[in-house]
Amino acid sequence: MSEFAKAVVRWQTIHGRTGLPWQGTRDPYRVWLSEIMLQQTQVSSVLVYFDRFLARFPTVRSLAEADLDAVMGLWSGLGYYSRARNLHRCARDVVERFGGQFPETAELLMTLPGIGRSTAAAIAAFCFAQRVAILDGNVKRVLTRYLGFDRDLAKSANERELWHCATDLLPAEPGSMGRYTQGLMDLGATVCVPRQPQCMHCPVGLSCEARRAGDVERFPVKTRKVRRSSQALWLLWARQSPGQIWLSRRPTNGIWAALYSFPAYSSLADLLGTLPEPLRQHASPGEPFLHVLTHRDLYLHPVTVDWTGPDSPGGEGAWYAPAQWAVLGLPAPVRQLLTHAA
Repeated sequence: MSEFAKAVVRWQTIHGRTGLPWQGTRDPYRVWLSEIMLQQTQVSSVLVYFDRFLARFPTVRSLAEADLDAVMGLWSGLGYYSRARNLHRCARDVVERFGGQFPETAELLMTLPGIGRSTAAAIAAFCFAQRVAILDGNVKRVLTRYLGFDRDLAKSANERELWHCATDLLPAEPGSMGRYTQGLMDLGATVCVPRQPQCMHCPVGLSCEARRAGDVERFPVKTRKVRRSSQALWLLWARQSPGQIWLSRRPTNGIWAALYSFPAYSSLADLLGTLPEPLRQHASPGEPFLHVLTHRDLYLHPVTVDWTGPDSPGGEGAWYAPAQWAVLGLPAPVRQLLTHAA
């Protein structure tokens, strides 16, 4: 075992995180579920959703047999909703292709929807002791600093080289893979953090090239920046007695894909143009507010209309009572509006 791997394993044994509900298990269903939920999401946010999902869908087969709406409803508020759709597709693939048992190698795991190289490696390492490297955001930070790897990770060739470096550092003993993999994750999450890393507490700090150079926060190097964009949407909040609202399903691509939402329009004029003439003068624009996505700012303008008459608002949709809102997959800002109005 490399000195690096020994130090990480030893540190994780004494100082690593141990109280998270998906730790201490070799159940690939639980590990997979946690890995998907933790993608670009804080641990504190995942904890509630993880327990809720297991209570509703205790096995991969129960998840595969569920309706997509039930899955999206349970995921609502966690964000990155393509993960939920892929979660459902993956569960069905596991049942249909592998008889309800997750495959035991990273190579086969990567053939499942929504499972990339690092996620596949994490499942294979934790559950089946396969010697495969992970390379999520935290681990990239740890390894590039330790190695002084200053090549631009925006270039795929450089990222491939880092994968090779990560593989070279793996422990030789398969039995150490779980603790080593968890140790790298813990190190990146608690010590080797993006700003003001706790280098004095790092088990590999004395050998860290970035620390020796006094330039730790420069790593990892990635020059390509994702541009932020902004978008304004006017939301038709149509209400009907007794307390029902009109919701339509979003397209399967774009923001809030496949979720239920107020009908959305690119301008107030477009929204008003869909209303029957008698209702236009009674439409009431509410207070606009900002909803921040990872790479986009949404400026949302709710417009309430008390709907009368036999016709329904345009587009495919239906009237939903308050008791039904909780089980629907709703975008966070829509759920927020409904919660405040209830």
